[in-house]
Amino acid sequence: MFALKPAGLTESAYGQLIRIGTKLQSPLLLLVRLYWGWQFAQSGWGKLHHLSNVREFFASLNLPMPGATAAFVSGLEFIGGVLLIAGLGSRLIALALTFNMCVAYWTADRVALLSVFSDPGKFYNADPYTFWFASLLVLVFGPGRFALDFLIGRYRRREMGASIPANPRLSHS
Repeated sequence: MFALKPAGLTESAYGQLIRIGTKLQSPLLLLVRLYWGWQFAQSGWGKLHHLSNVREFFASLNLPMPGATAAFVSGLEFIGGVLLIAGLGSRLIALALTFNMCVAYWTADRVALLSVFSDPGKFYNADPYTFWFASLLVLVFGPGRFALDFLIGRYRRREMGASIPANPRLSHS
């Protein structure tokens, strides 16, 4: 009987840890979105104001249509950062930003990308890493409860619930 108490205590403590961790998910996702959304927006804004430099850099990487690509990437980072901050269209914009950072790795830091297993330090010390990881977090886990996406989803569920009869079986009689 005594042997069951420590196990019960351990399960209870672990359960409490899970509850606390679950409650911290949305605040953490908010902090990730605010900080890295701001970083993306600043990066995009800077690129938008120096498009000729970005175009030249993209041309040096042999990217197709460097002028159009520079404008697209700059706009994506600026608008995507703003949308991340707001938590609006979060997973869609996180997908675009994650892909953008994968392209950045492939074109500008290929050695770091290919070193992911042989020299992980080179991979996570590369410039795209934290941007890639932050956008990947939002892509996988969503924006959390402190986001416009969450409020819109709750409103839509409430609206859909109002249009469903209280007892669907009775509505067919």
